[in-house]
Amino acid sequence: MVTVPTPDWPVAERWFRRHAGPVRVTHWINVICFTLLLMSGLQIFNAHPALYVGERSDFDHPTMSIRARLSANGLVGETVIAGHSFDTTGVLGVSSEGGQVSSRAFPSWVTIPSFQDLATGRRWHFFFAWLLVLNGFVYLAWGIACRHFGRDLLPSRVELGHIGREVLEHLRLRFPRGEAAKRYNVLQQLAYVLVVFVLFPLMILTGLTMSPGIDSVVPQLLTLFGGRQTARLIHFVTASGLALFVIVHLMMVLVSGVWNNLRSMVTGWYDLGNPRTTDVR
Repeated sequence: MVTVPTPDWPVAERWFRRHAGPVRVTHWINVICFTLLLMSGLQIFNAHPALYVGERSDFDHPTMSIRARLSANGLVGETVIAGHSFDTTGVLGVSSEGGQVSSRAFPSWVTIPSFQDLATGRRWHFFFAWLLVLNGFVYLAWGIACRHFGRDLLPSRVELGHIGREVLEHLRLRFPRGEAAKRYNVLQQLAYVLVVFVLFPLMILTGLTMSPGIDSVVPQLLTLFGGRQTARLIHFVTASGLALFVIVHLMMVLVSGVWNNLRSMVTGWYDLGNPRTTDVR
């Protein structure tokens, strides 16, 4: 990359309207919905902290479980995945809350409500799940009408050929500026396509599959996902994948310019960078 000085850069060209109004509004609604869905979902999971494959629960052979067991040293938190056991004391299974040892799969500070209450957790979960679905339909309709997906999210063949370079640039904490910052890079495009068209739909469909009422109307969902317990497992894994995406997304926001990124997602306007240089790749 060569940095070439540019003699003049009008101030007006430094500011770029990066995010349209519907993108910003649906983004912040998604932030609220997903946060509360995750916390209420962990409350629901705590009521039976084990996952299975198939239609029915096999209590003796869970695919994944988080539990507390008594050892010579007291309570130990244990997470079991596909028969492999991990000591997760202090984080999962057993944690210290208010100076007291608590035997819960996920600690109280990350669940809604903080105390064990399955009924309340389900009410929170269902309300924000339907709000998320409605918000998703609004975003999808706008994206199709304005050709947002094809124009902004789907990478071209040329962009796909730059994946290796983009990975190296991100590892070096070097992010696009100037003209390059006007468009999502290929890593962002692939991540958003995965979230919008794979993870969110999968999470919604598996959530619907766990509802006996929905299954009576659309029994094909049970066949599609191989049973209610398999759907619950996929739902948990998908939610975990979305949580991982959010963590990485927040890290990128922080290291690439937190105020500039927040400003663009609140007002729409993004500062393209140093007006005296242009990046030539």
